[in-house]
Amino acid sequence: MTVSRLCFAEERITTRPIPTRGLIPASTESRLLMDIPESSRPVADRATLSESIHRIGDACGKSRVVECMVSDDPACAVDDDGPVDSAGRKMGRSFFHLHLVSDSTGETLITVARAATAQYEGVSAIEHVYPLVRSPQQLDRVIAEIEAAPGIVLYTLVESELAERLEESCRETGSPCLAVLSPVHSLFKAYLGADSTARPGAQHMLNADYFKRIDAMNFTLMHDDGQLPDDIEEADVLLFGVSRTSKTPTAIYLANRGLKTANIPLVPGIPLPPHVESAKKPLMIGLIASPERIVQIRENRILSLHAPEKTDYTDRAAVAEEIAYSKRLFSRNRWPMIDVTRRSIEETAAAIIDHYRAHKMKFIAT
Repeated sequence: MTVSRLCFAEERITTRPIPTRGLIPASTESRLLMDIPESSRPVADRATLSESIHRIGDACGKSRVVECMVSDDPACAVDDDGPVDSAGRKMGRSFFHLHLVSDSTGETLITVARAATAQYEGVSAIEHVYPLVRSPQQLDRVIAEIEAAPGIVLYTLVESELAERLEESCRETGSPCLAVLSPVHSLFKAYLGADSTARPGAQHMLNADYFKRIDAMNFTLMHDDGQLPDDIEEADVLLFGVSRTSKTPTAIYLANRGLKTANIPLVPGIPLPPHVESAKKPLMIGLIASPERIVQIRENRILSLHAPEKTDYTDRAAVAEEIAYSKRLFSRNRWPMIDVTRRSIEETAAAIIDHYRAHKMKFIAT
C-alpha cells in the first residue's frame, strides 16, 4: 500500500506516492485540516484541500499513518526519506489514528493520550473519541470505526464482556489495544486486598465534591474582573494582575477543581477595592508576565476589536510600568508571584493549588 505526502506550494497541490502503511481515510480529513494552521495553508480554500485528500484516499484506501508537509516553497519536493524543501531540509508531520473508548465521559483517556502524544515531536494524533459506550450495540459502532481506520486503541471499560470483545476485534485488525486503568486497578487490588466494583463513571457521581465544584464555579463567575468585592472573604483564592495575565481562565480552571476564585484587575490610577489587601481567609496570588508577551496579546485583542492601535494599552513602556507597579504591590503584601509568560493555564493552576495547600495548613496549625 502507498501513501502520498502532500506538498503545498502557492495554490497547487502535488502528490507523489511513497511506500508506507496507508493513508488517512476520507472520513477524518477534517481533523487533519484542524492540525494544519490556516496561515500555513496557501491553497485556495479548505474545500480544495479536502477534495484532494478525498481523491488520494479513494486511490490508496485505508491507512494508519499519513505524513503531510505544509510549505510555501515552490521548490519543495519529496525524496525517499520524506518531504524536503529546496535546501534539502526534511519537513513534515506524521499523523496516526488514536481511538479512545470509554464507558464514561472519556476525560481520563483524553488526558492520558494527549500527555503521551506530546512526548513525540513531529507526531499528531487524529483522535476518535467514543464516550458512554455501555452496550454491545454501541460497541459495534465503535468497532466498525476502528476497522475503517486502524490505529492505537485506548479504553476504559469496566464491563469485562465489552472489554474482551473490543480486544478481540483489535487483534483481528492489528490495532494495538490497552486498558489504561488496568495496571492501576491491579496495583490497588494487590495493595488493598479487595476487588473493585464495576461502576461506569463512578467518579462523576452527584456527590458532595460535585456540588462543591458547581458552587465554586458560580462564585467564580460572579466575582470575575473585580465584581462583587464586598464578600471577598468567602473566596479561597484571589488573583491579581494587569490586563491579559490569564486571570479569568485560570480562575475558571481553579473553580473546576473546587476552589472559589475571584480575580481583580490592576489598572493604573485605580485603587484596589476596600478591604481587599486586609483579607485573611483567601490565598492572594499575583500574576505577572513579560512586557513583550503582554503587548503581543493586547495588540491581538485590539486588532480583533478593530480599536485604535496607538494607545498606552499597547505601549511597551506603559505596560512595563504596569508590571513594575504590580510587582511592587505583590512584594509589599508578600503575596506569591507567578510568571505566566511561558506557562499554560494548567501549569499556573497547579502552582496555585500547591500554594493553597500550604496556605490551608496555616489555619489548621492555629
